[in-house]
Amino acid sequence: MDQKISEYFSSGCGRCSLFQTPHCKVHTWQEELLLLRSYILTTELVEELKWSQPCYTLNGKNVLILSAFKDCAFLSFLKGSLMKDPANVLEFAGPNSRTGKLWKFYDADSIRENTELIIHYIHEAMEIEKSGIKIPSIDAKPKLPEELLAYFRNDSLFKKAFESLTPGRQRGYLIYFNQAKQSGTRMRRIQNSVVKIMEGKGYNEF
Repeated sequence: MDQKISEYFSSGCGRCSLFQTPHCKVHTWQEELLLLRSYILTTELVEELKWSQPCYTLNGKNVLILSAFKDCAFLSFLKGSLMKDPANVLEFAGPNSRTGKLWKFYDADSIRENTELIIHYIHEAMEIEKSGIKIPSIDAKPKLPEELLAYFRNDSLFKKAFESLTPGRQRGYLIYFNQAKQSGTRMRRIQNSVVKIMEGKGYNEF
């Protein structure tokens, strides 16, 4: 096992305060994660550590991620929206997700019972990547709320940091800010996000 991957399973992902504790979600779902990993490693996918999680690539392109939430282990298919999903097991990661889809697992037995189907889905994701199919472009970037524009006018470094974020991170913040109906709430969300934005992180990254 690659040293970085080994550290992931022994210490955790390091994305929250439970890192290197028995309560880390990587430890909670370790049996399920290792079982899913064993299926992935039967393919030609290359295992790497990206975003503090095992990521599997094909010819340098990201295909899927193996990780866990507090309540489940999951496979994240980065072009999941293009998959056929005959078993209807995939779901978008969140209400604003348009590309990747997750298959969540809540116990090791269900993984073993679906071994062939899981491997089939992994191979389908690989074939999509090999085909070169692109995901249709996402809708135009959400509007910048007036509160954020005001913050830009008062802090040029913050404005530069926001504009330096990846398009996906910018979109995530704008959706998060715009979801608030009250101006005061939007401003609080912006203020609470300043540190992460200055660090180049998305609003849901630790």
